[in-house]
Amino acid sequence: MIAGGGAAGFFAAITCAEAAPDAEVTILEKSAQFLSKVKISGGGRCNVTHACFDARELTVCYPRGERALHSPFKHFQASDTVAWFEARGVKLKTESDGRMFPVSNSSQTIIDCLMNAAKTTGVKLRLNAGVESVVKNAEGKFELTLGRAGSPLPAVATRASDGAQGTARPTKEFGEKISCDCLLLATGGCRAAVAGQLAESLGHKLEPPVPSLFTFHIATPWLRGLAGVSVETVESSVPGARLRERGALLATHWGLSGPVILRLSAWGARELHKLDHKFPLHINWLPQLDAEKIAAEFQSRRGSQPAKLIVNTPLTPLPSRLWEQLVLAAGISRDTRWAALHQLVQQLIRTELQVTGKSLNKDEFVTCGGVRLGEVNFKTMESRICPGLYFAGELLDIDGITGGFNFQAAWTTGWIAGRAMAS
Repeated sequence: MIAGGGAAGFFAAITCAEAAPDAEVTILEKSAQFLSKVKISGGGRCNVTHACFDARELTVCYPRGERALHSPFKHFQASDTVAWFEARGVKLKTESDGRMFPVSNSSQTIIDCLMNAAKTTGVKLRLNAGVESVVKNAEGKFELTLGRAGSPLPAVATRASDGAQGTARPTKEFGEKISCDCLLLATGGCRAAVAGQLAESLGHKLEPPVPSLFTFHIATPWLRGLAGVSVETVESSVPGARLRERGALLATHWGLSGPVILRLSAWGARELHKLDHKFPLHINWLPQLDAEKIAAEFQSRRGSQPAKLIVNTPLTPLPSRLWEQLVLAAGISRDTRWAALHQLVQQLIRTELQVTGKSLNKDEFVTCGGVRLGEVNFKTMESRICPGLYFAGELLDIDGITGGFNFQAAWTTGWIAGRAMAS
């Protein structure tokens, strides 16, 4: 039995069914739709994985789980993911930042592939079939009690292209009992405490869940006015948490986003949570230049462009709207010319902004926390505490930075768990 009809659950079920054709494999999904997170990920395109094909390099992209993933990635990593989907007719493309998407630019392509693979291998699919509780009996079997998350769907076969429904059977009634020899928990991140209750009931302890991959709320008026402006490379740091990242930045109507902010939030998830997501943020807008080089450029402009207004002549590669606000924030009036330059250097290399909060919980896509990694054998994804119990995906205390790494962890842990259950 696979509890959870997401990416990790499907990958484990398909892998198990392919490796052990005589096994009866069933996915139990508590909601009315399979693969719902796959559907909306990547803006509806599904960032399947990242073009990092060295297993050791791949592990360093996981703030939580780097060491644990060393062994799994030796057996199934990003190149294996690409080959798996291509063998089933889905070609992936690589974008400039390394993210990989289906050539179709549609997450439905990935959903259809997984649904068809499950159907081909004989995996049974059940919707509205959440596992309410589980116990292990004296014979070593798992006894599951099912409940409903919503109204049951008709037990009819639907085309995979209709969405993520597939062949689905509703639960017979609340409190239905079923048993199995092996149980995989792939119920997703522990954003709510209830998500980890099944693991806890079987003897596991959870690392407390906290948000990861979130954006920063900043109330500074001049920054709010720059919504939509982006800078390709800045250096952003949180001195109070000893965090520093470099990458693209995007100004939004609520504050700041973009890869550099998401990486800060991933690596600093627990530290920023302790700060209640309120802290000073430093931005170096020109990390490729030091203070002396910036001052030298200013001096050059004083000689070559003395009559030009500072506010109208930005330093490359800063957007003109951003440059204007940085000049004004440095205390330089709009009519100041290069011939009468005031100091801009500190404003450019260390703009300080006060973060007042994070993105709303409904927008968070990833949490860190979950089943403690020391309680799982990562050669098989089997519990070290409860034999026959397996884990995959975000229920584990594993999370990656933005760019397809969380899906890769789901594919990898699901594949390893599926192979182990089959044997």
